[in-house]
Amino acid sequence: MATRAVPELDQLAHAQLYSEELGLDLARGREQDLFCWFLASLLFGQRISETIARNTYRSFVRHGLTSPQAIIAAGWDYLVNPVMREGGYVRYDESKSRKILRACEMLLELYGGRLSRLHAAARDARDLEGRLLAFHGVGPVTVNIFLRELRPYWAKADPAPSPPVQALARRLGIDLGKYDRKSLDFARLEAGLVRHRRWVRHAIPGGSQ
Repeated sequence: MATRAVPELDQLAHAQLYSEELGLDLARGREQDLFCWFLASLLFGQRISETIARNTYRSFVRHGLTSPQAIIAAGWDYLVNPVMREGGYVRYDESKSRKILRACEMLLELYGGRLSRLHAAARDARDLEGRLLAFHGVGPVTVNIFLRELRPYWAKADPAPSPPVQALARRLGIDLGKYDRKSLDFARLEAGLVRHRRWVRHAIPGGSQ
């Protein structure tokens, strides 16, 4: 059986953000970085491995599909093959390609392709989440992934940590209530908890779900 020591709090608190791992700097507020993180969140939000989601995101980048306009111009056939196939995103490639296209079309239609406009249009955190949920193929998991690393930078981004992350924190004796949820430190701690939970689920038979 695979073994791994329980992570130290310091390790979790200094975890790399998922957006950083993909080469994105959300602190700069650049539209391209925001859109690429939205695209990555759409991919990570599916029930597939992180490796496949990451590889598929990089396939989009490799093919120059880093804006809603570029994705729409590429079309459904091109997204399915080669983009999704090269990333290993085979099981859901056709349906996910369709959902990504429709999300891009909606982003252009309602917000001129700019996620910063979506944030500006939202009245508060709840409205922001509702506007994201209105996108075709976007559910609560995807919204949580997208917004949790934007908490330090978007005033209205403040999703609660997911129930599995909260449960893991309790098991590890970490009081999430002691942290400023809008801080970068909290975002790193949360990313560390997400990574550790995924490792437990996939590396240890019968591990935490």
